[in-house]
Amino acid sequence: MLAPDQKPQHYDETDIVDEAIVSRRSVRAFLPTPVDDSVIRDILDVAARAPSGTNMQPWKVYVTSGETLRGISEAILNSGVRAEKAVWDEYKYYPDQFFEPYLGRRRANGFGLYSTLGIGRRDVDRMRAQHDRNFVFFDAPVGMIFTIDRRLNQGSWIDYGMFLQNIMIAARARGLHTCPQAAFAPYHRQIRPVLSIPEEEVVVCGMALGHEDTSKPESTFRTDRAPLDEWVQFLK
Repeated sequence: MLAPDQKPQHYDETDIVDEAIVSRRSVRAFLPTPVDDSVIRDILDVAARAPSGTNMQPWKVYVTSGETLRGISEAILNSGVRAEKAVWDEYKYYPDQFFEPYLGRRRANGFGLYSTLGIGRRDVDRMRAQHDRNFVFFDAPVGMIFTIDRRLNQGSWIDYGMFLQNIMIAARARGLHTCPQAAFAPYHRQIRPVLSIPEEEVVVCGMALGHEDTSKPESTFRTDRAPLDEWVQFLK
């Protein structure tokens, strides 16, 4: 994003908001540069302005760094549970069977990333290694784990999505990047003891936060978006 003193005179509030949204990407390579706790607090404070049904604010966040972050990584990577055997027993993120147009979009994303990294479609070991990068938060200095009370219903999960998006946009406004990571959800048994997460909380996802390492090839990867005509109808 442009620094405040670099913004042209016509750079109005619409441009600023749009830039924060459009420049948000799932970054998969971070620098070790620390992020001050005060910045993280500001991001979360802004994000908490997300709407929620009857203002219930169903989110809970565990912000980790240093030894605690490494404890999460070690608990998962040393568990012996490979990604393909991870059990989504708290909630299902993906459908049991993919179908179009979602199957095509999923494949384009996966093959596009692997191609950028020089990983062949049959190179299973390197695919696994890349997936395991999730569990070190792609080397970000900050890793967040998000939970929700399991007694809440689907409406609160919708609210949660808006909260997560707010975090990612607020991070961009501060020159930071993120990567939301549902990959953590099946590993709640490994994460719970590290963070003392009570059983009444469901692990929703993780999120890496930090400064992008633009020297890595994965930082060049960009995803497409379907044109409006594929998913919008204007009815008058």
